[in-house]
Amino acid sequence: MRLLVVTAVAAERDAVCAAAGSGAAVPLPGGQELRRSAGLPVVLDALAAGVGPAAAAAGTATALTAAALAGQPYDLVVSAGIGGGFSPGAPLGSVVVADAIVAADLGAETADGFLPVTELGFGTVAHRPDPALVRTVAAAAGASAGAVVTVSTVTGSAARAAELADRHPGVLAEAMEGFGVAEAAAAHGVPVLEIRAVSNAVGPRDRAAWRIGDALAALTGAFRTLPGALTAPAGPAPEPPRP
Repeated sequence: MRLLVVTAVAAERDAVCAAAGSGAAVPLPGGQELRRSAGLPVVLDALAAGVGPAAAAAGTATALTAAALAGQPYDLVVSAGIGGGFSPGAPLGSVVVADAIVAADLGAETADGFLPVTELGFGTVAHRPDPALVRTVAAAAGASAGAVVTVSTVTGSAARAAELADRHPGVLAEAMEGFGVAEAAAAHGVPVLEIRAVSNAVGPRDRAAWRIGDALAALTGAFRTLPGALTAPAGPAPEPPRP
């Protein structure tokens, strides 16, 4: 299995790679590079594509295209990194696996409130990873499964946090890249996941309360479990009910 992991910044990429051992640099068109880790049950390429959904989509598309042209397409794309957690479902240091990757602010403000682009008659605002894969990866990592919203502006107030939670029931985390990664993966027909380790609470920005180091360590821990979760043989099919 060939796995592409896309993060925003180098610190997140390095936390992913720490789970897999040192990797070789693989150049990409445009000056970016992958870090390729060997000695695993999967080939894991990690890319720090930049902050925000546009940079994430562009970097992901570049890596997917380069792999396809080389005759070595990826089997799975993972958007990964740290992010904000919605209380109480995602406390600091916890890990979330997205069962829905949602563009929270892609739409229009109206007199009646926010309308996503789908209600305007075009586009999409959500990608839903394979539920069985989400369950398997979350169980292996000791993570919660729930919606992760992608924003272009990080939430900085209690009112905004409440608005997002009201619009997206069950949301667990907020980040800035997942939807961009998912859009590029969908365009290439490649399955997608999003894995986030929680560094701060969504709401008023209190940098003193952030736990970035703990979240990066949790991200490394989650990725230590990922290759085994992806390559574990499927269990036996359940027996049909007896009459």
